[in-house]
Amino acid sequence: MKEDGRTERASRSREQKRAHILSTAIRVFGKKGFHQTSIADIVDEAGVARGTFYLYFESKSAVFLELLDQLLLHLRQNVVGVDVGAGARPIDEQLLDTVRRILRTAENNRSLATILFREAVGLDADVDRKLREFYGSIHLFLVGSFSEGERLGLTRPLDTEATASCILGSIKQVIEQHLVVDADAVFDIDRFASAIVSYNIRGLMPHTPSN
Repeated sequence: MKEDGRTERASRSREQKRAHILSTAIRVFGKKGFHQTSIADIVDEAGVARGTFYLYFESKSAVFLELLDQLLLHLRQNVVGVDVGAGARPIDEQLLDTVRRILRTAENNRSLATILFREAVGLDADVDRKLREFYGSIHLFLVGSFSEGERLGLTRPLDTEATASCILGSIKQVIEQHLVVDADAVFDIDRFASAIVSYNIRGLMPHTPSN
């Protein structure tokens, strides 16, 4: 029984140290950028020995990949299908909630989002692959959703491939421009989520009530 307790405490301590290194790395990456950050910067900020770092991660890139995995998982969990059942909320309200969650996740991970948009292209072959797979999966999800929406009569006939790219691109551009580039400005989640949904559902032309 005592042995089990010691094993559990040791396991918890290892997880806490690993989490501490990850959270420290986010801060350092955010301040210095990925390329300018060294392992020495991370261990000094974390207050751990270099050997301790290597117990958990083989390289700086391995730390970043784990942080990226966590972010992409959170983002993917926020992309959900709409409920079209009886008594469901209006579709535009459901979509607005989804976009809000995506933007909030990006805001809560601003340092990592900044690296993704400023440094991630060509950063690492594994990073490139993970991003391609992530964006590809979201694109396929949108294409499937549009096809189903058309089948149910919820949307007009669309070029689903192109439309999925446009919607995904609009969300990425808002994050890049207003969360990363305009880093000192207030990132108004409700404002940008409303603009994304309104534009992608209604376009630019004035609404003309049907007779």
